[in-house]
Amino acid sequence: MTWTIEIERIAGILEGAATVEPGLNVVRGSNWQGKSSFIEAIKTSLGTSTELTEGADSGTVHLETPTGVYDVTLSRENGTVARHGDPYLSDEYDVVRAELFACLDERNEVRRAVRAGENLEDVLLRPLDFQNIDSQIETLQREREQIETELTQAREAKKRIPSVQEKVTRLENEIEDLRAKRETIDSDAGSDDSSESVRRQLSQARTEQNQAKNRVERLEQSIERTEQRLSERQDTLEALEIPEYTDVEDKLSEARQRLSQVERDAEVLQSVYSATEMVLSEERLDLLTEVERDIDGDTVACWTCGSETTRADLADQLDALGSELTALRAQKETYRDTVEELETQREEISQARRRKADLEEDIAELEATLADRKQSLDTASNRLEQAQADVERLSDHVDAAVAELSDVESEIKYREAELEDTADELAQLETRADRVDTLETEIEAVRDDLAELRGRKDRLKREAREAFDTAMQDILSRFGTGFETARLTADFDIVVARDGQEASLDALSEGELELIGFVAALAGRQSFDVGDAVPLLLVDGLGGLDDDNLHTLIEYLQQRTEYLVFTAYPEYTAFDGREIDPTQWTVANEKEASAD
Repeated sequence: MTWTIEIERIAGILEGAATVEPGLNVVRGSNWQGKSSFIEAIKTSLGTSTELTEGADSGTVHLETPTGVYDVTLSRENGTVARHGDPYLSDEYDVVRAELFACLDERNEVRRAVRAGENLEDVLLRPLDFQNIDSQIETLQREREQIETELTQAREAKKRIPSVQEKVTRLENEIEDLRAKRETIDSDAGSDDSSESVRRQLSQARTEQNQAKNRVERLEQSIERTEQRLSERQDTLEALEIPEYTDVEDKLSEARQRLSQVERDAEVLQSVYSATEMVLSEERLDLLTEVERDIDGDTVACWTCGSETTRADLADQLDALGSELTALRAQKETYRDTVEELETQREEISQARRRKADLEEDIAELEATLADRKQSLDTASNRLEQAQADVERLSDHVDAAVAELSDVESEIKYREAELEDTADELAQLETRADRVDTLETEIEAVRDDLAELRGRKDRLKREAREAFDTAMQDILSRFGTGFETARLTADFDIVVARDGQEASLDALSEGELELIGFVAALAGRQSFDVGDAVPLLLVDGLGGLDDDNLHTLIEYLQQRTEYLVFTAYPEYTAFDGREIDPTQWTVANEKEASAD
């Protein structure tokens, strides 16, 4: 179960090797000894990082696990770092899941978003962007339509089986009676060579007549059914309406651009608001400008334009910024609703157009089939007329006994041919009917898959919030925090409560924000089943936690993964696990290293 990794020129490690065992693995060392670089090396082998040593032209990672061997080479090409080889994760969806929810270093986007007080919906649900849900839905809809058509035909076949089976039994009885009648006629009447020849010709002519008649009847029935299906398709096409939404694509593009702009504006304004609020709440204006203390109020020089103002004016401006930020968030929701509505309209148009194309294709095929069968009917009708003329001509030369025998033999051949066709029809109907149960199972499975895809985003949202709440309660029971609880809203904003009231994230300590960041990342890990793709957690950048809290957090994380690799300074007390010694590695100096 051991993982072995060999490293050359990755991040701050010029050369090094280590093994990772199931359970706890701690890289203990001071700054510039390669702790964070080791985490980057594992990320490189997974396929989530391309951190090459500064100044190096290439670097390699060799990883051996119980499931395989993986080699990754990084090289500088045209000013960028390119990856070559076979990392542990090859599927883009797995890479994104691991990057967000397994590689929990200081650069992790979930932890960063929590530290910045940002909305978490985009980062927690980002793996959905790589599942092509809309394309999967479209494929399943086509599959469902095909199965529904086959199921309708199978059910119709099942209904027809009893009547066709009855016809087979009737024909078998009629043939048996006709053969008995023929034997009676043969025993009662003799024949000379001449009458025998005429009899054979007449029998053959009548057989031809019966076969032609049967062919005409079957073609007429087939034409009638084809015309009925063609009429149904034409009526459906005529009734089909393609929604007339004007300039959907242009409006959707414009709405997305506006939504993106509003989101960027809100992010910028949030940054300004948070920074200003912190300066005012911490009474640290002197960090930015000179403050003149006065009994009537402090006077300061604005650090952006230099004009004189007061602290009260700055507080008023902060309130105004808060109001504008609220308005921008409302505007963002409006644009988001508009984008969803336009995407729905576009999908309605697309489905209607596909349905129209399918109907036009069906109509063209039915029209071609109808033309072929009408041509076949003309040929069969001509054949029937010729056979009838031959029967009339030969009948004049046959005496009553020969005529009666000929009639019986012709009828036998006709019934035998009809029985053969009917038996074939019955076999086809039974084969088609046998698929009813299978098709019903298949269509239920497709419907379930469609429902699951359509509800996947909402389900994952709900699961992520539930996982966040559960993990947060567990965390709060282990740590002494300055707040009673924290939760994710339906819009994926983090709300904390202190002294029974909602409190700002800016009021939390660095350690408290880190705890919430880990909870959010673990909620995403559980919702997207990340452990199935990569059985480890990588943790770095925990210097802000005291010794007790760090040990508590590591114990909590260890219970949620097969392999846990994290970094710690020498000042922390020992951990109950395997220690990896970075002094055995050759590392770059402070100027060359990037990860550490």
